[in-house]
Amino acid sequence: MSSAPLEGNDDVVLPFAVEPLDVRGRVVRLGASIDTILARHGYPDLVARVIGEAAALTVMLGASLKLEGRFQLQTKTDGIIDMVVVDFNAPDRLRATARFDKDRLEALGSTSPGSGELLGSGYLAMTIDQGSERSRYQGVVALEGQGFEEAAHQYFRQSEQIPTQVRLAVAEQFENGRHTYRAGGLMIQFLPSSPDRLRQADLHPGDIPEGHPSNDLAAPSEDDAWLEAKSLVGTVEDHELVDPTVSSETLLYRLFHERGVRVFEGQHVHEECTCSHERIMGMMRRFSPEDRRDMVGDNGRIGITCEFCSRFYDLDPAEVEAEIAKSEA
Repeated sequence: MSSAPLEGNDDVVLPFAVEPLDVRGRVVRLGASIDTILARHGYPDLVARVIGEAAALTVMLGASLKLEGRFQLQTKTDGIIDMVVVDFNAPDRLRATARFDKDRLEALGSTSPGSGELLGSGYLAMTIDQGSERSRYQGVVALEGQGFEEAAHQYFRQSEQIPTQVRLAVAEQFENGRHTYRAGGLMIQFLPSSPDRLRQADLHPGDIPEGHPSNDLAAPSEDDAWLEAKSLVGTVEDHELVDPTVSSETLLYRLFHERGVRVFEGQHVHEECTCSHERIMGMMRRFSPEDRRDMVGDNGRIGITCEFCSRFYDLDPAEVEAEIAKSEA
């Protein structure tokens, strides 16, 4: 493959394969899409970086939905950032939001804890929804102070049982008098044709003492090809995932040129919220008439702001009731 950078490298998820190592993966670079999301809400830097990591991970995983469907990443924790929600609507729409405790964040002063410390303890849920209850799947990972990289590894060990390595990075870029955010990610998965080569460690043996022969069953040796692939990915530095002058193709060439790497057609990504008047009305129908009356403000209107894009919906209560009655007739 050519190592020359390609134009339009930002906001693209690029699938690739390293066939001699039985490895497939994706690289994602987010530029304007993630910066638009972060700038709209004016998130503090530490919060912005956590959202950027979550967005890069979500796009890499959600890009597997070829035609339609939604991949959602959501956290609920006791940390300073107690909620992160990222939606990837296939094939190319991204949106994200987060909730954080401003007082606890300011109390940190000049310290810069990692994403794991900011998230704290709770859970990370990854949901695939392709339009029907039968096609809906959710995997949940306990968060106990680890960041998104390790949580992703844990998810694949538990739910998919596919050896997976993930790298994530977020950075600021200063250009034309303003700063913008960039995010990037790299994921590889070991997918050999032989099931024996795919085998991973079973569940931890619990209270069995270290060194006991029974422990041998819980720790099979890793495949040499997978060890090589992981070792190569381990050399990736954060700046390589976000540097606008280093294309995804160039990065893959640096890592895997000795083995040979094949890239496939990339998928462009852009920021776009899915909120609409119709969706707002769908939400309103789920409330009782009494609850809807309680939503009316002092100005006699119902005001709803989308948490993702900050769009404000100014609703006439009488028109809301009339529209709901018509839909139920």
